[in-house]
Amino acid sequence: MTAKFELFKDTAGQFRFHLKAANGEIIAASQGYTTKAAAQNGIASIQANAATAPTEDLMR
Repeated sequence: MTAKFELFKDTAGQFRFHLKAANGEIIAASQGYTTKAAAQNGIASIQANAATAPTEDLMR
């Protein structure tokens, strides 16, 4: 299994997604979105930007 996004509707009716690692562990959880399309745009943004996003170390 590879990493995957899971898109779902929560109990409050908001659309959310999880990014799950290959072992099934949730490694990212989204905010709530009012529309499915907005949640899908959130997924697309992560897919487009995460690979090149820098890491900011705040533990200094």
